[in-house]
Amino acid sequence: MEKFTEEEKHKIANNCRKATFLIEKQQFGEITRLEKLELALHLKNCEICTIYMKQSALIDEYSRKIIVSGLGDLKLEDKDKQQIRDAVNRKLGEK
Repeated sequence: MEKFTEEEKHKIANNCRKATFLIEKQQFGEITRLEKLELALHLKNCEICTIYMKQSALIDEYSRKIIVSGLGDLKLEDKDKQQIRDAVNRKLGEK
């Protein structure tokens, strides 16, 4: 397996940081056409960020449901957190 130089590792990490920023920005508003293109190109080649995007969307969906239901002030117990993790993993496995 080919090893990356420190500069290459830094560039990859920065690209993933920007991709995760754009993923979150996209969920809460519009991103520019250039940002959409950058994100699409990155996601095409980065499985980790693709998984992150799916997980983030599901977490956002579940969070919105909790807020809308009026339960936003409740704290989740560990078993509840595990149920959410399991639901996210199941949902990701379906795709």
